Amino acid sequence: MSASARVARVLIDSPLPQLDRLFDYRIPPELIAEAVPGVRVKVPLRSAGRVADGMIVEVGDAGGYTGVLSDLDSVVSPVRILTPEVWSLARRLADRAAGNASDIVRLAVPKRQVRVEKAWLAGESVEPAEPVHTVAVPGFDTARFESALAGGERLTVDSVPVVVEVPGGRWVGHWATEMAAAATLALARGGSAILCVPDYRDQEQLVAALEAVLPAERVVHLDARQSNPDRYRAVLACLGETPLAIVGNRSVVYAPAARLGLIAIWDDGDPLHVEPLSPYVHARDAALVRQEQQGSALIFFGHARSTEVERLVELGWLGEVGPERSYQPRVIPTSQQAGQDRLAARARIPSSAWREARSALEHGPVLVQVARPGYAPRLSCGTCGQTARCAKCDGPLGLRSARAVPSCGWCGAIAAAWACGNCEGTKLRLVGQGAGRTAEDLGRAFPGVRVIIADGERPILTVGSEPALIIATRGAEPVAAGGYRAVLLLDGERMIARESLRVGEDCLRWWCNAVALAAPGATSVLVGVGGALASALATWRRSDYARSELADRRRLRFPPAVRVATVSGGEDDVQRAVESIAGIERVDVLGPVELAAGGVRAIVRFDYGEGAPVASALRAEVIRNATNRRKRAGGAAGRAPLPTLKVRFDDALSFDNTEQVLG
Repeated sequence: MSASARVARVLIDSPLPQLDRLFDYRIPPELIAEAVPGVRVKVPLRSAGRVADGMIVEVGDAGGYTGVLSDLDSVVSPVRILTPEVWSLARRLADRAAGNASDIVRLAVPKRQVRVEKAWLAGESVEPAEPVHTVAVPGFDTARFESALAGGERLTVDSVPVVVEVPGGRWVGHWATEMAAAATLALARGGSAILCVPDYRDQEQLVAALEAVLPAERVVHLDARQSNPDRYRAVLACLGETPLAIVGNRSVVYAPAARLGLIAIWDDGDPLHVEPLSPYVHARDAALVRQEQQGSALIFFGHARSTEVERLVELGWLGEVGPERSYQPRVIPTSQQAGQDRLAARARIPSSAWREARSALEHGPVLVQVARPGYAPRLSCGTCGQTARCAKCDGPLGLRSARAVPSCGWCGAIAAAWACGNCEGTKLRLVGQGAGRTAEDLGRAFPGVRVIIADGERPILTVGSEPALIIATRGAEPVAAGGYRAVLLLDGERMIARESLRVGEDCLRWWCNAVALAAPGATSVLVGVGGALASALATWRRSDYARSELADRRRLRFPPAVRVATVSGGEDDVQRAVESIAGIERVDVLGPVELAAGGVRAIVRFDYGEGAPVASALRAEVIRNATNRRKRAGGAAGRAPLPTLKVRFDDALSFDNTEQVLG
């Protein structure tokens, strides 16, 4: 091949780990002008004459290479959809998590929409955008945020726990106005702001706050609920030169923004920030890497600090920012149980909470947070008391409403002709109280009061200021106009009984987010919980609890004091993977243990400094497992078995009781 020939280095769109590298292709003379970094292309594969989709990452000369390269098949689109900063981020995160860069690029770059693309290309020369006017960050020293944006600093912010009204009559959490004000500071400096929130409820609040301080054309929505055309249109808008406020859920951290001024994340402890697809990268980790690569500011907003953020604070990697004046909600913990209080036995709440709610209902709505949706989250055998299980998948049975037929909480199968596997009894008994049953009980305790249920099946974003009981599952609480006149936190003892490494910080985060919806001076009652968690909530010293929790994790070598990797698959494959990291210092292995679904699982613990060699070694084993598959003896077409070895880094559920491990 001529030394002057042009070569394209292409990332092939494939989930196969052995193809997770750049492939060189000769650029035909007729494609020289079109084949530039970032465009979509089609390239030939040697096997079976197939043509694969890909994206050009780099273009260069052949150099001293004298072999024969295949030619690019075609350039699909002239749009440079894969920007250098997104590719660099994808490669770094994939290497850190022993995954495929193409899997991350697939999250960042939606499928092509031809009509949307043509319209965008035709309208590229648009009029200059309306200028941005900065606003002060309410409740905080704005100069501190300005210096952070100027210096590319990393901060954690304790948000003000109140709700506020924005123009248009919409009530939102104060945190939304804080993030919106920080975005105006970034845009005024000529940089875009990426604003990441857990779900659509938070996004609705943030967008309302942004539209109050920014021109509409400066706000871009980018989330998984959009249609493919809308999502593609939003990504194309981010490719322009105009600084934007880019709002979305976890995948928004991959939005193209060459001039990035700010990355802000709300409530980083929410599990919705964890990407459920390989390589399972948390939005917080992606933001930390991207901030380091592009030099932007990074701010974590929240009411309760995660242990991961607390670790970074203690290392000096994050600075701390609090409001200008102290905000301490009025929280009353009570450990009264149903057996000690006749009202609690009948209406689920102790007398003290009932009195607070009755008084508050004279002035406005009252929020009641419960742990589970449905009517009875769990059923048991009426004879022996053993948990009622589905005959199809062994999942727990429950009731969605008072008149519903018992069904499985996992597969949804109706429990027709159910019989207990322990005593063969056929009668079912209600165990636990979901949102529906709680609404019935409180409806009797407060006759004549309107009762509203808000959960995953009945999403409600806002409620008015009229008196009403709002029964909401954790995370589904609506925002009330003017704030709730009282907040009752029920099922606390059930929430903390969950077998999870993160149960304490999760409960504190759920409760803090609910308390922050109360009106100034309103009372919040935490029912049935005492100890350190209740003290942290009542005194509003959440960082003290995170600090104590992190200290305990350090003593036990649990994350985030150390990193972990979950290795699962066939027994021999897992054993070889574990042996591949045996020589690395400060690495220890828990297991392997058998899985209910078959195969085994091992948990690898290692220090942060050993992350690169551990990821490299495990990645090599994943590739070896995928490429060295032997054909089955006989069978249809002699197909090779699928690779069984799977590796997941920083899995938040590694130490949880998920009922998937035998023994």
